[in-house]
Amino acid sequence: MAQDLYRVGRPRCTDLAGSRSLEWLATNGRGGFAMAAVNQMLTRRYHGLLVAAVDPPVERFCLLAKLDVTATVDGLTYELATNDYAEASHPRGHRLLESFTIRPFPTWQWRAGDGLIEQTLCMAQGEDTTFVRYRLVRGDGPVTLTVRPLCTSRHFHELTHYQEIGPPNVECDGALLSFHWPGDRPTWYLSHNGNYRPRSDWYYDFALSIERERGYDASQDLFMPGLVTMTLSPGMTDGLIFAASTRKRTWEDYESAFAAVAALWNTADQAAIAEPAALDPLVEPLFAAAGAFVVRRDSDLRTVIAGYPWFGDWGRDTFISLPGLCLVPGRLDDARKIIAAFAEREDHGLIPNRFPPHGESPSYNTADAALWYVHAADRYLAYGGDWDFIAERVFPIITAILEAHEHGTRYGIGVREDGLLASGQEGLALTWMDARLPDHAVTPRIGKPVEVNALWHNALCIGAAMADRLKEAKRAGAWRAMAEQCKAGFNARFWNHEAGCLYDVLDVDGRHGWNDPAIRPNQLLAVSLTHPVLDASRWRAVVGVCRKKLWTPMGLRTLSPDDPHYHGRYAGDTAARDGAYHQGTAWPWLLGPMVTAYRRAFGDAPSVKQQARALLDGLLPHLSEAGIGGISEVADGDKPHRPGGCPWQAWSVAEPLRALCEDILRTHPRPPSRQAGAPQPVPSDYQV
Repeated sequence: MAQDLYRVGRPRCTDLAGSRSLEWLATNGRGGFAMAAVNQMLTRRYHGLLVAAVDPPVERFCLLAKLDVTATVDGLTYELATNDYAEASHPRGHRLLESFTIRPFPTWQWRAGDGLIEQTLCMAQGEDTTFVRYRLVRGDGPVTLTVRPLCTSRHFHELTHYQEIGPPNVECDGALLSFHWPGDRPTWYLSHNGNYRPRSDWYYDFALSIERERGYDASQDLFMPGLVTMTLSPGMTDGLIFAASTRKRTWEDYESAFAAVAALWNTADQAAIAEPAALDPLVEPLFAAAGAFVVRRDSDLRTVIAGYPWFGDWGRDTFISLPGLCLVPGRLDDARKIIAAFAEREDHGLIPNRFPPHGESPSYNTADAALWYVHAADRYLAYGGDWDFIAERVFPIITAILEAHEHGTRYGIGVREDGLLASGQEGLALTWMDARLPDHAVTPRIGKPVEVNALWHNALCIGAAMADRLKEAKRAGAWRAMAEQCKAGFNARFWNHEAGCLYDVLDVDGRHGWNDPAIRPNQLLAVSLTHPVLDASRWRAVVGVCRKKLWTPMGLRTLSPDDPHYHGRYAGDTAARDGAYHQGTAWPWLLGPMVTAYRRAFGDAPSVKQQARALLDGLLPHLSEAGIGGISEVADGDKPHRPGGCPWQAWSVAEPLRALCEDILRTHPRPPSRQAGAPQPVPSDYQV
């Protein structure tokens, strides 16, 4: 079954609509990637065979866009490329495409006459280098390939045309081409083992259909330096090989690069197979998908790319994702390096919300990322992490976070008289569910958001337990008292008797008693976090409302369909999408809190386990629906729940994987040897 997720057969390959809607991804562990449609069409500005992280992990440039190939067999010419222009799709090589497989690396096979031509691709791990190999895997006679490299050097957010970028200076040194572009654009190199004939040309107005649908500029020009040819025969060991890189890499290094990528897939297999959980069909593909998001930052530290292709590393996304991406797969060293990386950037009790892609200072406009940081550090300990590291390096950061929130920090974030945490500043989006248009907030959440207060209570409990372990009794007592006050205020004020669930925001815009009754999934965190703030007697009611009003097979809607502000479709230009983003659009990452809350509320009976597992059933078919092997950022709230946003989203993979292993299969965390005073999580099979 798992192999079916990674293979696209001839019927879908040869269907233009089907093969252009599926995308593939290869990553290099530093933020760079290769990506396009299955039929090799470019449909996004982010598509390319080498999108390099020239200043990792978020400063990325598209360099080699694609390789267009023509095959000559018995005097007949077969175009293997597929391109889209304003007037037509040409050539239409998808009609010759027999199959595509993503595993262990992207592999295409075309039928040209009696020849079966195979292309494989991999990215070298830890560097911005893509290797591409062509072979004749079946055929009675020779096949001549003519390859046209289509090149650029542009920031991956910005499309360019000939008039803006101008031609590069191309130097040819034997089998190595060097591309030197005007200005500050990166120089890069293309090595090959074919016969090169210079023939400088431009290919104009490639049409990018997804960009057009999203309301952006949607055409680009690409430079073609010349033709690379080789005649292939059955049994040739190497075939025709290219190496595109930001360094002078030779094509001869391809074997070690392919072997390293194959080993990564094997590691993912072993991690899943080693568990009894291997029998669940979701475990192996989610384990495999998780590795793409953890990348290098600042020498030997690590971070998380929130989503491919366009996101960088976001603090909130990183620490929501960390348990599923790192702890469940056993990558505790990566988890420690991520926690350390963000510890270095703590400022006035906040951690960065995001790192901009052009080298600017980090943005700290978030009310919850620091609280998720505390939660992730605690989960790291629960999985057997290094207490000395937490005590020496992280506890001072947690102390700074809790004290800053107690006394008040930027953006109106601070504790109020009722023990609840307020946040918000006009013009800023501080919670995960904020969305803004230029002239107004679509989802204004200034006040006391429900999930922020659930996280605040959780962080206070974690801080108190850590302080106990460090024998800091005064600090532990103060934080525990604040947690108790928060819990009392939360249960007294957040319960909406009319709806039988929780308000989403209290004291909206600072107006006491103005409470937002919108039914949203944020309330699930009051049940699902390690230290639930909501009284256990109300868990089932909250979970039941969320299951009835918000759950879809692709995630939880961000607003009940009964609400007059509900938008069931996530589509159109930026304004249309932002208007729907948190007004009904479904988010797969919320399946994690939903499953955890469901098991916690309804117990450990076999029927409950089956019901909880059924909440994740929609993810398996989705793995071969948009980004092959990935889970999308969002989906329509309305049926058939069409996926949208980023095709590969970190927390969309991480949270379902965490909940599957922790709450349904019960294979994680592997119990560490606990010491007295260590933070103790609430059992996920808590009976009510």
